[in-house]
Amino acid sequence: DGLYREMTEKIEEIILYHIQIPMSEPFKISSGEVSVKDSIIIELKFESGIVSYGEASPMAGSFYSNETPESVWSELINFVGLIDKKFNFDNFEKEISKVITRFSKLGLSSYAIAGIETALWDAHSKITNKPIYALLGGNYKEIESGLAIGIYDSVDKLLNKIERYLELGGYKRVKIKIQKGWDIEPISSVRKFFTDIPLMVDANCAYTRDDIEHLKRLDDFGLIMIEQPLSKDDIEGHAILQSKISTPICFDESADSIEKLNKAFEINACKIINIKIQRVGGLLNAKKMHDFCKENEIPVWIGTMPELGIGSFQALSLCMLDNCKFPTDVEDSLRWYTDDIIEPMIEVKNGIIIFRDYINVSLEKVKKYTVNKTKVKLS
Repeated sequence: DGLYREMTEKIEEIILYHIQIPMSEPFKISSGEVSVKDSIIIELKFESGIVSYGEASPMAGSFYSNETPESVWSELINFVGLIDKKFNFDNFEKEISKVITRFSKLGLSSYAIAGIETALWDAHSKITNKPIYALLGGNYKEIESGLAIGIYDSVDKLLNKIERYLELGGYKRVKIKIQKGWDIEPISSVRKFFTDIPLMVDANCAYTRDDIEHLKRLDDFGLIMIEQPLSKDDIEGHAILQSKISTPICFDESADSIEKLNKAFEINACKIINIKIQRVGGLLNAKKMHDFCKENEIPVWIGTMPELGIGSFQALSLCMLDNCKFPTDVEDSLRWYTDDIIEPMIEVKNGIIIFRDYINVSLEKVKKYTVNKTKVKLS
């Protein structure tokens, strides 16, 4: 019968691109600084002519995670060729779970797996003519974008930057990065100058249990949340801190598996979860984490590394799920980078993302920013 054909597609070729795009300004967090955006793009070419893209997007330097662009590049070169050439898109979630399990067992990082896995979601979207958010079970809604701002060497610079970006994008909330010695003063200044804007802070694991008394002072500022105050493995420490402060704690680095979340929820270690596709190893794991949080009545929001346009688009697709309750950190492409590899780029108007169901990857721009390219032999 001509209506039904089993949706098995054969992968003919895999091309990896390591690209670098200058950031519009250096991005500094408590553990390091980055001025160039590194990303690895995975291009899958299928026998039927479909071409799909994924992004593996660790931060340069190993200050956010152990993975670097170089380590993920070598993982992909060594292992991506082991993917099954034939992929059955009819049983998509089952098949994609097999891919995730296989590459996890081989020891690949969440970033490398996210790159492969999201390229398969992109192919699925192209084969079915359905946007990724619909395939994930999401419903279209407006996506609010929040401004994330790094650490500066003076409060004046910080305030000027916030003012400039709010004028450009009209962002719905401000998140500032904090660390020891850069917390009370910048927070109180931002509060004073931008009285009405919802404000949150992100410590990227900068504090320890010894700082609990100090962190209690953050309750004075009416913050929406404090993101990842303590080390990623100190779930109990977060529970102690959360019992002593009224500001909700949000997990970022700690939220890398459902097992970890289960433990956190049992001991009330946090009240909100930031989900990052790169940190959890792709869209399926991100959706599972979203669903698990929803069952436990813990709201989530979608973070970013930040990623380039491909990864950012995937994050925005995830924002359509109904338990995403806070603005995303995905911002205007030109807020982060001097250029992007998708056309049109991601834009924010009046704090709302201009969302499109599909994206176009500009191979011209990919070529322009490629520092390393390789075709992978399929074994």
